[in-house]
Amino acid sequence: MRGALLACVATACLLSGNALAQGATPAAAASGCPATASDMPLESLFGTWEARFEGLPGAAKVQLAKHPDYAGVRGTITRGGGDTPPTTAQLAGDVDEDGYLSLDESVDGRSISGVWLGELQAASCGKEFKGIWRNAADESTRPFVLTKINDNTGK
Repeated sequence: MRGALLACVATACLLSGNALAQGATPAAAASGCPATASDMPLESLFGTWEARFEGLPGAAKVQLAKHPDYAGVRGTITRGGGDTPPTTAQLAGDVDEDGYLSLDESVDGRSISGVWLGELQAASCGKEFKGIWRNAADESTRPFVLTKINDNTGK
């Protein structure tokens, strides 16, 4: 029994040490939370998210699901409502080689109207990205926060 306990503790130390070596904070390593988006399974991106853009009122609703053609996500963003009619754009993307969430946005379904590049916030345990959204028409940028509100799996 004691040998099994020591083996379990040693394994936990090795796993925590490995997570710390990869840049995880001690709290993230201890909790098992991903340090970067590269540490997350793709399925963690599926579900409903809330997007807030600096300087713009309200929040947009983002839905992400498995992309049917490659190892990435596809979905929609719906902005507006209330006093303004809602608008919906298409999203598609993945986690790039540097561990950033990269999304292309298209209002017309053919050309890119916006580009998202977000970094997972390690303390969020996979539930928050912060980054920059770039308008493809005029190259203007806005900081954004993308927060998960539902994973659509009933968990």
